[in-house]
This record gives sequence, C-alpha cells and structure tokens, in this order.
Amino acid sequence: MSAKTNSAETVVPGRLYLYLAPVGTAAPADASIALAAGWRSVGHTTEDSLKFKEEPNFESLKSAQSDFPVRQFQTADAVTVEMDLLQWSAPNFKAVYGGGTITEITPTGTGTAKHYKFVPPRIGERTDVAALLEAVDGGKHYRFVFPRAMQLEGVANDLSKGSGSKLPLRLGVLGGDDTDAWYMLTDDPAFKES
Repeated sequence: MSAKTNSAETVVPGRLYLYLAPVGTAAPADASIALAAGWRSVGHTTEDSLKFKEEPNFESLKSAQSDFPVRQFQTADAVTVEMDLLQWSAPNFKAVYGGGTITEITPTGTGTAKHYKFVPPRIGERTDVAALLEAVDGGKHYRFVFPRAMQLEGVANDLSKGSGSKLPLRLGVLGGDDTDAWYMLTDDPAFKES
C-alpha cells in the first residue's frame, strides 16, 4: 500500500524563534498559547544556522550462528540544538558561555561613563537553561520544548570586518527520570492519528 501524497503535510518554516528561560519555568501547554513570564527571546539569529539533531547510540548482539547482529539495543540518547545568535546582549552572552558574571565598572578618567566586565564561568559553574524552539509555517505552529539544556561546546567568535559577528549557541539536552528530555507541541492536523 503506497502512502497518499499530500503537499499540506510539508513544512517550510517562515519564521524560527528561540526562547531561553531558567530551568523550572512553566512550559507552554500548547502550540500557540502565550509564553509564561521568564521566557525571553534570543532575538535575531542567522537564517541557516538552526540544527536540531537526535543521535541515539546502539549496541549489537552478535551470534556465532549468524553473520548479522541478532539483536540491536539502544544504550544512550543525545540531542543537540544549535543556532547562531546575532544579538550581543548580557543574557545572550551568558547563554553562549554557559553562565558567567557581568559587573558594571567605571573606568578611570571617564566621569560617569559605565563599562561592563564579563567573566565566563569556571569549571563546574556552568548553568542549565530551559529552551524552546518555535517554527511557524503559515497557520501551523511547532514548539520543541527542552526543559534542561547546557552549552556544551567551546565558543569560537569570528570577528570579521564587513560581516555580522555571531554568538554560537550549542545546547546539549539533559534528561531526568521524572521528565521528558524533550517534546514537541503542534496544532498541525496532520499529527492526528487515525
């Protein structure tokens, strides 16, 4: 039996949004309800930097009676969310570096001008965040919710003359026994099981 072709079941996101919040912030109950207080948009991101990847790990059980594995079983799971941020702000800088502190300083001889000092987190001081990725395709909404994630990669800043400088956000999704590591909410009628 062949699958029915249906162009309405294709997805072409016209808009992508990424929101971050402290872990424990109330997640939305559906695909289009207003977000609770605590969620903040990271603002502008590059057009083509979004990557959402799930990478399960499997082991094979081999047998002397077969040239092929007789069983495959999953041993671990990993999910990463990547996006390049264009807006340099205190919250975005802290998200990309996994935390850190920002203090206000008054440089010598500048009167009332304020400057700011960012210090990245030390080993063992990185902070988790909640993340929400929203894709909108016309009237269809898709929200990928990640209750706990952490910046797991180093940061390579490319400061090039004549091009926008990006903050590379590379989140590794964290799990727990009492919550789903991630899930999706949608109002797309194609997801109704018959």
